[in-house]
Amino acid sequence: MVGGMPVIQLESIVAARKRIERYVYRTPFVQSATLTKLCGAPIGLKLEHHQRTGSFKLRGATNAVLSLTPEERARGVVTASTGNHGRALAYAAKLQGSNATVCMSHLVPDNKVAEIRSLGANVRIVGKSQDDAQEEANRLAADNGLVLVLPFDHPNVVAGQGTLGLEIVDAMPDVMTVLVPLSGGGLAAGVAAAVKGRSPKARVIGLTMDRGAAMKASLDVGRPVQVEEVASLADSLGGGIGLDNAVTFEMCRALLDDVILLSEAEIAAGMRHAYSQEREVIEGAGAVGIAALLSGRLGRLDGPVAVILSGRNVDMDLHRRVINGAIDPFKEEEV
Repeated sequence: MVGGMPVIQLESIVAARKRIERYVYRTPFVQSATLTKLCGAPIGLKLEHHQRTGSFKLRGATNAVLSLTPEERARGVVTASTGNHGRALAYAAKLQGSNATVCMSHLVPDNKVAEIRSLGANVRIVGKSQDDAQEEANRLAADNGLVLVLPFDHPNVVAGQGTLGLEIVDAMPDVMTVLVPLSGGGLAAGVAAAVKGRSPKARVIGLTMDRGAAMKASLDVGRPVQVEEVASLADSLGGGIGLDNAVTFEMCRALLDDVILLSEAEIAAGMRHAYSQEREVIEGAGAVGIAALLSGRLGRLDGPVAVILSGRNVDMDLHRRVINGAIDPFKEEEV
């Protein structure tokens, strides 16, 4: 926080939108008839999984790469990722003639690793957590002179993710509640800054899994803390927020109205609903908004609701198993 205000201001998000508009899609925003009927309030779905590279991460990665000097791009960029940011950074860097190195843990699904390699990035698989991958990225930046582009705790990344919030308010000016997936907080912080900057009365609610939710644990105790990272359908929401978090923790603490934890069974139900009722294939992290609506834990909804479907980069065999009834494929339980 600076002077009691969030680190990223609305003006930075507006500038980011202009900077990246040639390189990212303005993704569709559609009303869900089934969820609107179920919830008794207008429910709009922001189809961000239709984005190039399959997730919202391209917005922040592109803004970060375009904000580098030519000399910095020539040195190459490095990051740690649970998959989607790495893919986005590899794509954005390649487009601008730069090289990307992506560090990931052994928990990252093979399909996400393969997609990053296919974009020509250097891939490092290290350790059992996002924190382990981040340590390797920090080392490579220090030893090899690469430019570190953090996956969420980075002003230009947060501003880029915030452009999604601007599009939501453009599409639903009377929005009262925005449901946003929450991990390290880059998306949640950026979207909340944009939405509240344009619609101050709107609520922004962060949604995450109930196993290894680092931002929720940190908000609960008032400071960044480490948590154990475990396998989840919402693998993109795993990892820590960094004990030296400089941007997203304070923004999430200031701007999020609530954080809701969801079980694996609820996330699976969200994925199934997206597929069977909305005809959309999304990964677990992208399904948490629908999962929260189906669970009924949001209570009464006063006014229109926007739900961010944040990504589609799911292993299709895993998706098939979930659609066919698995509620926690990592424990082989079935409905």
